[in-house]
Amino acid sequence: MAGRIRREDVALVRERAAIDEIVGEHVTLKPAGVGSMKGLCPFHDERSPSFHVRPQVGLWHCFGCGEGGDVISFLQKIDGMAFTEAVEHLAGRVGVQLRYEEGGAARPGEEPGRRQRLLEAHRSAAAYYAEQLLTPGAAVGRTFLAERGFDRSAAEHFGVGYAPQGWDNLLRHLRGRGFTEAELTASGLMSQGNRGPYDRFRGRLVWPIRDVTGDVVGFGARKLYEDDPGPKYLNSPDTVLYKKTHVLYGIDLAKREIARNKQVVVVEGYTDVMAAHLSGVPTAVATCGTAFGSDHARIVRRLVGDSSAGAGVQLASGTSVGGEIIFTFDGDAAGQKAALRAFGEDQRFYAQTFVAVEPSGMDPCELRQERGPDAVRALVAGRQPLFEFVIRSTIRAHDLETVEGRVAALRASAPVVAGIRDAALRPEYARMLSGWLGMEFETVRRAVSAAERQGPRGGSGGPGGAGQRGSHPTMPGPGERPDPGQESRSRPLAPDRTDPVAKLERNALEVVLQHPRAVDVGSFDALAGDAFTVPAFRAVHEAIRAAGGLGTAVADDGAWVERVRDEAGETIGALVTELAVTPLPEDRPEAVEDYVRGVVGALVDLGLTRQIADARGRLQRMDAVAQAEEYQAAFAELVELEKTRRALREATRE
Repeated sequence: MAGRIRREDVALVRERAAIDEIVGEHVTLKPAGVGSMKGLCPFHDERSPSFHVRPQVGLWHCFGCGEGGDVISFLQKIDGMAFTEAVEHLAGRVGVQLRYEEGGAARPGEEPGRRQRLLEAHRSAAAYYAEQLLTPGAAVGRTFLAERGFDRSAAEHFGVGYAPQGWDNLLRHLRGRGFTEAELTASGLMSQGNRGPYDRFRGRLVWPIRDVTGDVVGFGARKLYEDDPGPKYLNSPDTVLYKKTHVLYGIDLAKREIARNKQVVVVEGYTDVMAAHLSGVPTAVATCGTAFGSDHARIVRRLVGDSSAGAGVQLASGTSVGGEIIFTFDGDAAGQKAALRAFGEDQRFYAQTFVAVEPSGMDPCELRQERGPDAVRALVAGRQPLFEFVIRSTIRAHDLETVEGRVAALRASAPVVAGIRDAALRPEYARMLSGWLGMEFETVRRAVSAAERQGPRGGSGGPGGAGQRGSHPTMPGPGERPDPGQESRSRPLAPDRTDPVAKLERNALEVVLQHPRAVDVGSFDALAGDAFTVPAFRAVHEAIRAAGGLGTAVADDGAWVERVRDEAGETIGALVTELAVTPLPEDRPEAVEDYVRGVVGALVDLGLTRQIADARGRLQRMDAVAQAEEYQAAFAELVELEKTRRALREATRE
């Protein structure tokens, strides 16, 4: 397992990654005043732009939904990536060689730059395979696609290609592009034989498997010729880039819709993903030659969301509250077994889990061919809650026409109900179970309670053994703690914007964070700790002072704001981000400096007024005769304060 990325390398990535370019790949940004850009927020539905980006400080903030952060947090949220993944992806884009706490460059055990070389090899291979699909030798591959209803545009959209017959076609192609045999073997694109490396995929239709960022990390290949002795489907072996338990085919195409709709549809094959997307189900993904497991669940959780709001209540009627995970399986015994296995993974989700099973046994690809796109959409729409499916499948194994059969069905299904982690759901499913069995509810309730006391039977992969990782659906179980690098962004209580003092304090912090070089450093840094009366703004001011004061901001605005965010901590750091991105009322370049001086001057004036009031109060409480020396000192302080304020106001009027 890789160690933590060094802090200075994270800062370098954050500095070099142009936030307007990264965000601009997902949001149409338009100028919005001096140094600011805005567009429609990609994280919530809106008609008018409230999503703002300030490239010079490397921050973004949406004033509609309240989300905000830096370029790393944007990539985390938009692509469902963990903190380390986001930093590594950006580092590859901007050419930063990362170092880890264990020492050395790159991940421990990796050669410097090796990952990027392997990604480049995969990109070249994907382009080569796609070109080969158009050659005469790939006619059998094009026929395979056409028979399943996929035309050329569909093949291009999903990057489908063809690996020609022969032992070294791709090998020679990649050698010609400067890749070494060691790199090609490490990539998994080649297999190693007695006479050296040779193409792993030969005479097959090929699908590129991409990670959530869109990088090709492996391939899945389907055999086309009867004399091919290999398996029907052959995937890339596990490599530095590709681990079949960590990837989902189609995730790069589906991630936006998954995040937007809070829904993911898990199908069983590459053509099923294609058919689902082309039928209007753009949230479909598939595993790559392995069962859906815990690592897949983590990918899905990051995209669908981990909040308790997404957990909601899974109603037996199929009504969804929050996000949805929908498994589609064939209607045969193998499909039902896969659905039962999914029960064990359900407890890892903070969303509702459903099963969509086609009774006649057709998969989405076959459904689209036989009955059209509407049938695929209907399959997904007719989903059934996973718990209900598992319980009904368990019951169907028994003869409910006999007393003995009903009792046996109860004994088998009670542990399933007891295994539902969300305790609030158990009574409802116990009540439904009593109806399905035709037994008294109290009898079923006692059986479920007894199963709860007995605890899980067997492993956690099936009925009776699932859902024991935690006691509440909003709490992660062992090994499921959030990524330590990912920030929690709870927001401080928003100050009253109608309060003129609060408004002035906010405006002053906005200009200090956004235009520090236009501020009179001496006057701002001389402000006392109680210069800000709003608690949240006082906390930001304290973070500014802790970062070294405004005098340290003269070199680089971006680094200045980042230092303040670091000092502010997670909660107040979110407010710092918002203040640093907020559009200023005055956005004309020639007038910004005057606006900055005016706002900070007004804040200083307000502070002087408070000091003058305090000084006069002290004088009124003194005896001018008995405390003559103290009185004269206080009077001189008052005169000096009034002189300073008068000079400030005269300078402001000029």
